[in-house]
Amino acid sequence: MTSIDEKRVYSDQEGTTTVYVGTELGVARVEVSGDIIGEFSLAHRCVSRDTAATDGALAVATDEDVLDAEFSPLDFGPAVAVGFDGEDLLAAGDDGRLARYDGEWNELATLDDVRAIDGNLVATADGVYRVSSDDVQHVGLTDVRDVSAAGGPFAATADGLYRLGNGWMDVFEGSFRVVSATTEDAYAATAETVVSRDGDDWQEVSLPVSGPVAAIGFGDGVYAATDSGTFLVRSGDGWRNRHLGLTGVTSLSVR
Repeated sequence: MTSIDEKRVYSDQEGTTTVYVGTELGVARVEVSGDIIGEFSLAHRCVSRDTAATDGALAVATDEDVLDAEFSPLDFGPAVAVGFDGEDLLAAGDDGRLARYDGEWNELATLDDVRAIDGNLVATADGVYRVSSDDVQHVGLTDVRDVSAAGGPFAATADGLYRLGNGWMDVFEGSFRVVSATTEDAYAATAETVVSRDGDDWQEVSLPVSGPVAAIGFGDGVYAATDSGTFLVRSGDGWRNRHLGLTGVTSLSVR
């Protein structure tokens, strides 16, 4: 088996993208250039429950605390989800506490069973919540596993993939667990199937590996990671993949 510390980078490649993959053993750093998966290493050991990145910033939700880009604790406590609303960091705790960080933590609400945060949207067992500067409002659906504020917004739920327009509109049937989108692209996954948006239509995507997809993200290409630790990239035609030697993938963020 390939060691997690083995160097797999084409060091003379320029324009690399750094992707962080959260796992049950820690946060892996993966360097990608186009469709070439280069160096990957374990950047920090922890139980990573979620990661989020924006404009060079990084946050990690762990079973002990929220960590910053230097993997230093931010004194939040055990966290289950993190996300960036603009430049502000949002975090949700084991106890349901939802808070915003701007040098100190400011509690916004208490929500049951938070699953994911993206932009100003929070996915929970009770549905989607929208965070504003002074309020947190329920905006529909139930049993939401993931949300994407960009390109939709989109929500991955137990009974389908939804897009917010004039209310929530179902766009694909199935028990979805992951969704990620930009203004141009969107991907979502159930335990068995990955789908992507082509204009107004959605189509199934064939991957070169088996196993449920745990996380999807965008940079210079499309990135994905399976539960069992296989990292995939699509930049142009077809997918390339590499096993990271880590299991229990929980998230993927592009910094």
